[in-house]
Amino acid sequence: MNLRTIRTRLRGAAALALLPLLALTACGSGDTDGTLPVGAQGSPAPTDDPVAAVRKVDSVAALLPADVRKAGTLRVGSSIGFPPGAYYPNGTDKAPAGQDIDLADAVAKVLGVKLERQDASFETILPALGSGKYDFGTGNFGVTGERLKTIDFVTYINDGQGFAVKKGNTALKAKVTDLTQLCGLTIGTGAGTTFEATLTAQKGVCAEAGRKPYDVKVYSENAATLTALQQGRIDVIMSTINGLRHQAAKPASQTTFLGEFHRLDVGFAFKKASPLTKAFQAAVNELIKDGTYVRILAKWGTSASAIDASRINPPEHR
Repeated sequence: MNLRTIRTRLRGAAALALLPLLALTACGSGDTDGTLPVGAQGSPAPTDDPVAAVRKVDSVAALLPADVRKAGTLRVGSSIGFPPGAYYPNGTDKAPAGQDIDLADAVAKVLGVKLERQDASFETILPALGSGKYDFGTGNFGVTGERLKTIDFVTYINDGQGFAVKKGNTALKAKVTDLTQLCGLTIGTGAGTTFEATLTAQKGVCAEAGRKPYDVKVYSENAATLTALQQGRIDVIMSTINGLRHQAAKPASQTTFLGEFHRLDVGFAFKKASPLTKAFQAAVNELIKDGTYVRILAKWGTSASAIDASRINPPEHR
């Protein structure tokens, strides 16, 4: 199934997507303590269950290492707490939901394995892969050149970086296309994210332009970032395109999405030279082929992030 076909089907299914409300999404840190920011209320997850019909595909499962097939389980470190990627619609004592949850569960069913999901803060997951604590990680991890030095990725969506402000903000009105537009402002973002890395690496652009530098505030929880914006302690949020667009559609969040800044492939994360990547790639491609992928993205309102094929370690978008 090509990308045009996928997007056509997604547009037709988009009306069925019922989106939940909570704090931020991110290739950033998770809100793992269940705290909601000012004005946010939890709401039920969409009721469609495209994963229910997924079955094991023997030819794909055969790509797993023999010891994994024998054990029948994989340990996944998940950053949970923010829609549409992964969050708790009914409290932290209930099962999480979200695009990342559905895709990981569907891949596991194709591979014929069970997942042992462990909640973890975003910034701790990638380092823990190398130690063997998890077999793979999920958390809207963007593929960057720096991360590719130590991490293997199997892509499943195309998302990226964007900005949002509090509704009615007058300091920043236009789409951010250059970081000099942020000079003199305070930006909130997640710890250990591509956003923090981008802002840190480019912090000198304001001085070069003869302007006051921007300030970066890093938060370990997405709820705290949104609360800081609502209370005026930061001027702008940098987070994922899908998450900020989703958030701005919810009146209680009182935010305005300022558009895309930089697109990134997003994928399941593995330790370098992991023997699992080919099996995961084949499983994602199987889900694309049989239409499950289309239904999952429609469910979570992430149509624009569809890919036509999964890739292992693609170069970072420039």
